[in-house]
Amino acid sequence: MTETRANTKKLFIKTYGCQMNVYDSDRMMDALAPHGYETTLDMATADLVLLNTCHIREKASEKVFSELGRLKELQSERRALGGDMMIGVAGCVAQAEGEEIARRAPVVDMVFGPQAYHKLPEMVSRTESTRHLHQALRKPIVDTDFPEEDKFAHLPAARKEVTIKRGLTAFLTVQEGCDKFCSFCVVPYTRGAEVSRPVSQILAEARGLVEAGVKEITLLGQNVNAYHGDDEGRVVGLGELAHRLAEIHGLERLRYTTSHPRDMDDALIAAHRDLDILMPYLHLPVQSGSDSILKAMNRRHTAAEYLKVIETIKTARPDMALSGDFIVGFPGETDQDFEDTLKIIADVGYASAYSFKYSTRPGTPGANLGDQVDEAVKNERLWRLQDLVNAQTTAFHASCVGKTIPVLVERPGRMPGQVGGRSPYLQAVHLDGGAELIGAIHQVEIVGTSTNSLVGRLKVSVAA
Repeated sequence: MTETRANTKKLFIKTYGCQMNVYDSDRMMDALAPHGYETTLDMATADLVLLNTCHIREKASEKVFSELGRLKELQSERRALGGDMMIGVAGCVAQAEGEEIARRAPVVDMVFGPQAYHKLPEMVSRTESTRHLHQALRKPIVDTDFPEEDKFAHLPAARKEVTIKRGLTAFLTVQEGCDKFCSFCVVPYTRGAEVSRPVSQILAEARGLVEAGVKEITLLGQNVNAYHGDDEGRVVGLGELAHRLAEIHGLERLRYTTSHPRDMDDALIAAHRDLDILMPYLHLPVQSGSDSILKAMNRRHTAAEYLKVIETIKTARPDMALSGDFIVGFPGETDQDFEDTLKIIADVGYASAYSFKYSTRPGTPGANLGDQVDEAVKNERLWRLQDLVNAQTTAFHASCVGKTIPVLVERPGRMPGQVGGRSPYLQAVHLDGGAELIGAIHQVEIVGTSTNSLVGRLKVSVAA
């Protein structure tokens, strides 16, 4: 390897799926930066390409293999010009199908799951040391174990110059894995058991983000409100963690996702009541409104229990808006089960929601269930559900017209002389104004709506 190559190595990461994968990709960049890697937006010029994969969507692994076929061609082109390209597959598909990826795609140099990315510099170094060997003599590195050590403790701190480039908002992982074992979900098998980061780690990372200019932090976890982190020998829940984060000067907004209804405890609900910094927008999936389907999903709560949680939250924070997840066509779902789901949507009144047709995930209990729902029935149910949710979202946007709300202005708008930001309810807001507005929270009167956003008019700045 030439000295020039060693000093100017380029890294391209393609990220699939959830916000936690976005966070993981950022930390992989941080881990590789001290080893001479700089990120590039052009995959074809990269010395190292990483696919950070997600196993939630249907046919996720086949999409990865398709991308690897394209990468094989790019690698051949690089080699024809005297260069090279290392290729790695990370994330949940790697965790679930590591050996299969190594077998089917010999172009891959390393395969590693979400628990191993702190070892990435070592894996890259090992791979670089064997580049002189013929490909037939090289074996890909496969690391899909669930280690006992804390991966976060082994990562370098996020670099300030990179954090600044990430903008005014940032993700911060506080919890990983899940112990719920919903019968449709692969997370316990790809991310492992629930693990919570110590409070000191989280506060240090949050302070670094704020020092770099971040105004809004979203706390991440597969089951984030099950957070139970150590605070000098004492166990702290998400509600108390929110109070600690609220003490950081310069942090203007705090969010978290994704939550489970069974873990919305009194302390967290009280934090929503007491902390202005905690945004009044909660993503709280229910998946189905039918008790029989909830039982088959192993959700371990009923529709009535879910509604009771919603009632308690809205009593504490009347302006709370809800987002949810719904799966239609779970095995055994009858017409009445589906009507029960429409009813719970009507009862709650969602500001937004994500909805999906059920598809089997190999290795999950749901994959072995009979009584599969016909695809045409799934399609029709999904259309009806989305039609209802879209109507609720439109109504929620319309209810904001005439109100004055605080908007964190984040970027130039799509049109000249316009800027864009986010409301407390995570809605995109566009308004007339110059670049001097970016980076602060401003009071904005909502004067109209468009398909997926609000239209505002500047009133008074409330934060610098």
